[in-house]
Amino acid sequence: MQDEFLRIQGTLRKSIVFITHDFLEALRIADRMMIMRDGRCVQIGTPADLITHPADDYVREFTEDVPMGRVLKARDVLDPGVAVAQGMLRADCETKVEDLLALLAANRDGIVAMREGAPLGVVTANSVIAALASHDRAAAR
Repeated sequence: MQDEFLRIQGTLRKSIVFITHDFLEALRIADRMMIMRDGRCVQIGTPADLITHPADDYVREFTEDVPMGRVLKARDVLDPGVAVAQGMLRADCETKVEDLLALLAANRDGIVAMREGAPLGVVTANSVIAALASHDRAAAR
């Protein structure tokens, strides 16, 4: 059903408000999310923003068990110290980190994250590990 929802949204190209209590479902289909508590907005942002920069302890606890590889995308884990080089493998900047892991294992120099045919930067194994470790440290607080 989620695949069909995403297909329809892509076809219509309209904003859709989708209400769910299933956080993992929301992560899969949302570009932006809002977490509410007692009928009030606590935080609005992209799924990655909510998880990597929680507004308070409520949001932090709400998101602490989320598998980061499903949330973070190539555009979220660029390595600023690595330049795009000829022959590097390319992937769309919206590709989820979990889908990049096998590619990174086979392409040690990194993968170029592309947006509409233009390079945004390079994703490396180190940049992915740093992003995942950063979330683990924040969750441990």
